[in-house]
Amino acid sequence: MLTFIENYWDALVLMLAEMAPYLLLGFFFAGLLRAFVPKNIYKKHLAPRNMKSVVKAAALGIPLPLCSCGVIPTSVGLRREGASHGACTSFLIATPQTGVDSIAATWSLLGPFFAIVRPIAALVTAMLGGWMVNRFAREDEALSAASAKSGEHDHCECGDDACGCEESHSHDDHHQHECGCGCSHEEHEESGFWQKFSSSMRYAFVEMLQDVGKWLVIGLLIAALITVAVPNEWLAALHEYKLLNMLIVLAVAIPMYVCATGSIPIAVSLMAKGLTPGAALVLLMAGPAVNSASMLVIGKVFGRRTLWLYIASIVIGAMLFGLGIDYLLPQDWFSVSSMIGAGVHCSDCIDVMDWVWIAIFLVLLVNAFGARMFRSRGLSHNHEKENGNEIQANCCKDQSAVVTAYEVKEMSCNHCKANVEKIIAGIAGVESVEVDLVKGLAYVTGKHDHDEVVRLVTANGYRTRLSVEG
Repeated sequence: MLTFIENYWDALVLMLAEMAPYLLLGFFFAGLLRAFVPKNIYKKHLAPRNMKSVVKAAALGIPLPLCSCGVIPTSVGLRREGASHGACTSFLIATPQTGVDSIAATWSLLGPFFAIVRPIAALVTAMLGGWMVNRFAREDEALSAASAKSGEHDHCECGDDACGCEESHSHDDHHQHECGCGCSHEEHEESGFWQKFSSSMRYAFVEMLQDVGKWLVIGLLIAALITVAVPNEWLAALHEYKLLNMLIVLAVAIPMYVCATGSIPIAVSLMAKGLTPGAALVLLMAGPAVNSASMLVIGKVFGRRTLWLYIASIVIGAMLFGLGIDYLLPQDWFSVSSMIGAGVHCSDCIDVMDWVWIAIFLVLLVNAFGARMFRSRGLSHNHEKENGNEIQANCCKDQSAVVTAYEVKEMSCNHCKANVEKIIAGIAGVESVEVDLVKGLAYVTGKHDHDEVVRLVTANGYRTRLSVEG
């Protein structure tokens, strides 16, 4: 038992040492991308119903670090702004498969060839899906347009039709405007380099770590367990049956939720046990791109035919690229580190700098999750139940202001949290809104229409109801 624990620890630390510096680099570039790339670039190029807009949507989605659940409301927003049905589908397929953070992490554990093939596969698969939807799902266009329209606000609170703003109020009665580009006026005012840089670093090393950290840790724990517990003979016996490898992986990956970064250590450990590189790519593509929850929402918002074409394009793309890697490309391009497969002792391969990177990553991870838990507790203390759903907000200056709690499902990241807050903030009568991502609750202050909150949030891909707990 002691030997098993030692080997497990060695495998875990080794993979973390390989990934930590590249993860930090990937998060850094993801933060810069969010802060310095104009938000409206993702909307103005995607309106035409042609292949060009499909390609642009795929190319724009590849570097974005969004999960398969977080990308859905973004796609609904693009559709609402006039993006074509095919372009939105292309964006849905490309975005969760990879991002600047997962590309860097892929390079660290799987090498440069995997890091190059992965975004190319995402691009081609997304182009295929977008083309298929434009060609074969025309009857779903009206449904997706209506679904997007149903998520719009009926009026502009600020009264300026030209700007397309939505107005919300904070606890201290300051107005905060949400613009058509998806960012607040305060963000527009952060025009200075250092303000933007500071914002980008908070996003990179707090918000992004909160979003992917849990799944990354789960992926590492599972990968280390596979490395030390699964006998080499189990997958080695299937090594010659490459197509069977891929079909088995596909059957497991499609309903499973795993993020683009968290899937990497699992793929590495399975390859070290004998899984073919092509089957590993199938896991890296299908796992992050689709899961049971996202399939339900996509079918509802974009239409059933679009859903089947969406799944078909991912399956076809993953299988074709997997077979191409296994049969057409040199296998030594895609070999994993022999150290990981052998489970050697960390003292033999980890130097001081590796431990420094591990320490930095773990400190940032603990800080990110500590900040989330602290905020969740703060929200809970600020809102007390009164008559079931009606809650008095102790944090508000107006003690008579009523706070209503809503239970919101399918929120998986800070991007989802921001979307829900933005949607609710634009509803007439809403004074403020705070979302507790840990508990899946939205606290809404003001005299507003409860049904309108449920309708708008649900229309944007999140199952919503009045909370019975508060």
